[in-house]
Amino acid sequence: MEKLIIRDSKGRELILDKSHPYLLSSVEGIGVNSNISTMQGNFDGVNITGMNIREKTLNITGSIVSNTKREMQQERARFVSFLNPNKGSFDFIYQNDAHKKKLVGNVQRIDFREAVGRLQKFQIQILAPFPFWQEVSERKKEIALWTKDAYFPLVATKEKKIVFGHRVSNLICNIYNAGDVETGMRIQLKALATVVNPSVLNIYTHEFIKIMQTLQKGDVLEITTYANNKRVVIHKADGTTKNVFNWITLDSEFLQLAVGDNLFRYDAESGIDNIEMTIYHNPATMGV
Repeated sequence: MEKLIIRDSKGRELILDKSHPYLLSSVEGIGVNSNISTMQGNFDGVNITGMNIREKTLNITGSIVSNTKREMQQERARFVSFLNPNKGSFDFIYQNDAHKKKLVGNVQRIDFREAVGRLQKFQIQILAPFPFWQEVSERKKEIALWTKDAYFPLVATKEKKIVFGHRVSNLICNIYNAGDVETGMRIQLKALATVVNPSVLNIYTHEFIKIMQTLQKGDVLEITTYANNKRVVIHKADGTTKNVFNWITLDSEFLQLAVGDNLFRYDAESGIDNIEMTIYHNPATMGV
């Protein structure tokens, strides 16, 4: 069964499915559209000089169903108010029997046909500048954490101490990108104590991103490398957040995830055992 959940920036949702009051008829444009650049020479045919995936345009059709004409008018007003283009981008979460994927887009147009009885047909046109479908939530990979050692029942004495856990220092981790294209990620480096000039290295490409700054206990450094959202911020223990883009070195790269396996290693000039690293990513696919 098809369902479309439209979610705004405040987390409020409008659901289109097979139930009252908003019925979903179809979602068109979920496939791929590309731009191909060519050059003609002294030969038959052309040379392909470049290619990129174009923005995605969704056309959503459905109906508003009501018990009375007054109720229909109220639901139509609520519908248009929720999809106000001035609200910015929305998450369009498409679900069928096999997939549940998200596309971020803006409302371009809303059209209504003349109401027939208790039914009002509508069409919504959506422009998605990032043309790939993603999972509803980011995937999470934790590196260098505490592992549980304790099992019950426990008998603890002065002579026989009980170890409840130990720290696993995996300096190298593999992130598998199950998507169709290269994508960015969100790297969090948490300081358990003082850490001097931390860095993250892509072992395959030798690209790295390095921070020239000392992190104090409780600091969480967050590096975001998505193409349309590159930033570096620090979350302090007191709850404040600060933009620290200027902390990265000039030879740093905003690391990307290639399709398939990606090996990363974290490091620091001092205090490497005081780091916990977490990497979030969201695979991007062509269609659903």
